[in-house]
Amino acid sequence: MPLRFLPSCLPCAPILAAGLLFCAAAPAAEVAGIEVPERVLLANDGSELVLNGAGVRKIAVLRIYVAALYLPAKSSDGEAILHSHPPARLRMQLLRDLSVEQVKRSITGALRETLTPEQKRPLEPRLEQLDSILDSLDKLKEGASFVIDYQPNAGTSVAVDGEVKGMIPGADFSEALLRIWIGEHPRDRRLRDALLGLP
Repeated sequence: MPLRFLPSCLPCAPILAAGLLFCAAAPAAEVAGIEVPERVLLANDGSELVLNGAGVRKIAVLRIYVAALYLPAKSSDGEAILHSHPPARLRMQLLRDLSVEQVKRSITGALRETLTPEQKRPLEPRLEQLDSILDSLDKLKEGASFVIDYQPNAGTSVAVDGEVKGMIPGADFSEALLRIWIGEHPRDRRLRDALLGLP
């Protein structure tokens, strides 16, 4: 889905939320009525990330969420992104209510289905940790934000509506997790292409 850029912008003002710092004066893209900032700063180390691409996750005719991928520099090569383990943010804003079980099926369930036994074995304790993080959530309402950050010196954090729910170590875990969206066999190829800025 092509990004639409909003013609107006607000005076520059720092906004801090979910480990996100961005300038409101930067142009914003719009996807499915959701404004998507062009740049973000990771709070822990100040890394500036740029919008790599954004799109809508659909299941049949249902629109589930708007996803946006942020990286240090734009890239359309999903495998290169995964293997280089850069600081990254995947931000999802829900377009409908989701139960915790639906979220778990779409993330840890998808991981367990796509990983080989050899790939899964070293990740299983951390998959269980992610399950525990997701189990702690209430039902996610339409409009809620779900943010996955990877910072090389810290690990993968999960935040909902600006509140960090947990941190999981390891570049290998981040790589496996992002494969759901930008790997060779993603859950949604159209969304994968949108996140990678492909036509």
